[in-house]
Amino acid sequence: MPVNDTLGTWSQLFMLLAAMTYLVSFVAFAWDMAAHSRVLGARQARDREQALVGAGAPPAAGRGERAALAGEVADDEMRYTGGRRPAARVAVAVMALAFVVHAAAVLARAVAAGRVPWGNMYEFCTTGALVVAGVYLVALVRRDLRFVGTLVTGLVIIMLCAATIGFPTPVGPLQPALQSWWLVIHVSIAVAASGVFTLTFAMAVLQLLQTRRERALLAGEQPGAAFLRMVPSARALEDLSFRLNAVGFAFWTFTLAAGAIWAEQAWGRYWGWDTKEVWTFVIWVVYAAYMHARATRGWTGSRSAWLSIVGYLCVIFNFTVVNTVFPGLHSYSGL
Repeated sequence: MPVNDTLGTWSQLFMLLAAMTYLVSFVAFAWDMAAHSRVLGARQARDREQALVGAGAPPAAGRGERAALAGEVADDEMRYTGGRRPAARVAVAVMALAFVVHAAAVLARAVAAGRVPWGNMYEFCTTGALVVAGVYLVALVRRDLRFVGTLVTGLVIIMLCAATIGFPTPVGPLQPALQSWWLVIHVSIAVAASGVFTLTFAMAVLQLLQTRRERALLAGEQPGAAFLRMVPSARALEDLSFRLNAVGFAFWTFTLAAGAIWAEQAWGRYWGWDTKEVWTFVIWVVYAAYMHARATRGWTGSRSAWLSIVGYLCVIFNFTVVNTVFPGLHSYSGL
């Protein structure tokens, strides 16, 4: 099928427009965090003054920690409660618009090339960014995750910039080794897993920041990072991150298995210690260790967050350095 260069050019323009729209959403999310955290700070100061005036008996044993954190962290259930947040509403609406433009760009790329749009690093990165944004917007329907909107939109913008600046690739046909239905199965699940891991990475970063702030509060010190008043407790972030990582780990397990089956069909062996294969397995081992340590060994708190971050850094290393520096059978970056 011939390549439609005109539609490919339109795809690039839509991708640029999507990146600019995500940037507006990023600014709106940041504005909401700054403005709403000041409102919460003033409200909490008034509540503390009233509590001091009407103070009675000290809190019962076992409730001191909850009392110290009361009002200093958001609802652990992540429900839509509290006052109006117009900047957050604008941020979500603009992000939804950016997602539509982004989806149009990816679809135009697919139609222009006459195939699925993840045959090289540019396409994998742009499609991965679309998955990240889509998963986040779907999650917003059930939970108030607007506190992580700045990080999510920031990561999406970085992925789009990396694609357009670091890995620019013209529209073209697939290499012969990639002309298989396993490309649709194997790579699409890998993109989905990477999108989930991106969200859990953002939550792990917030968990570490919130843990440090909670320790300061419990020690009676003045905590910094006022925007963390809008973020749930570190324990709530850890629990949600663990559940999402479980989904991502299942996806990555399927990616590893499907890749082995495809390798047998393409090269006549299931495993050949190619650099890409090795690092795909390394990522699986890291997240398997995270799941095992968190579920059975009691690795909670900062240790689990750092292990989740290490896993995501391995994903980034596998996508960038392994694809561009190390030669191998998986050198399909298009660069």
